Amino acid sequence: MSVSIKNLNKSFGNLSILKDLSLDINKGEIISIIGPSGSGKSTLLRCLIDLEEIDSGTLEVFRAPLVCDRRNPGKKERLDILKKMGMVFQSFNLFPHKTALENVMEPLIVVDKKKKESAEKKAMELLTMVGLEDRMNNYPAALSGGQKQRVAIARVLARNPEILLFDEPTSALDPEMVKEVLLVIESLKNTGITMIIVSHEMEFVKQVSDRVVFMDCGNILNCDTPDKIFNSTKNERINKFLNNF
Repeated sequence: MSVSIKNLNKSFGNLSILKDLSLDINKGEIISIIGPSGSGKSTLLRCLIDLEEIDSGTLEVFRAPLVCDRRNPGKKERLDILKKMGMVFQSFNLFPHKTALENVMEPLIVVDKKKKESAEKKAMELLTMVGLEDRMNNYPAALSGGQKQRVAIARVLARNPEILLFDEPTSALDPEMVKEVLLVIESLKNTGITMIIVSHEMEFVKQVSDRVVFMDCGNILNCDTPDKIFNSTKNERINKFLNNF
């Protein structure tokens, strides 16, 4: 089991965002989370990677508790768990003063304390894998949105995560750039990495997912295979949402 969420609750002030939410995710499984804006999808990912502190419930990663009481586990144990995880955000979050190559090298040198030569070799391999071998020395300002997101994916992959979170990875892209990013994500399907993807790209969700989670108003209304979610569900709320695509 990669992730186990039990009775998770999260509020911001008086606004309840996640409500008694439970979900188990198997190692190597690809889970896509869909649903209307404001349903809690991104907040769930931020809780999973410990960017938000949950109010109650339990959250385990590889059977080790991650959050609930920040005193248990301690800081070191929590960081050991988080080292196994990586997240790709909507807005790329690249360093503007560093080249594509330097952006991918940065976590290897600063966090993993690798030598520059070793970090550079791995960064070059990853940028080639995502189709950017001819853009390694370009700064973010000279890259398209799709290229920036592929650099961001390469940077996350550099640290060999066992769990990858994608928060609307194509929402900031022009339509013609969406496919190139989705193809990179799809290429990771058989790597054994557990992936949790928040997306509005329904055809992509159908193709890549082992299971699809539908969220609305902080609740999971259904979790099932893509075929059952898209073709067989009798839930009126889900059908109404899918009819918009």
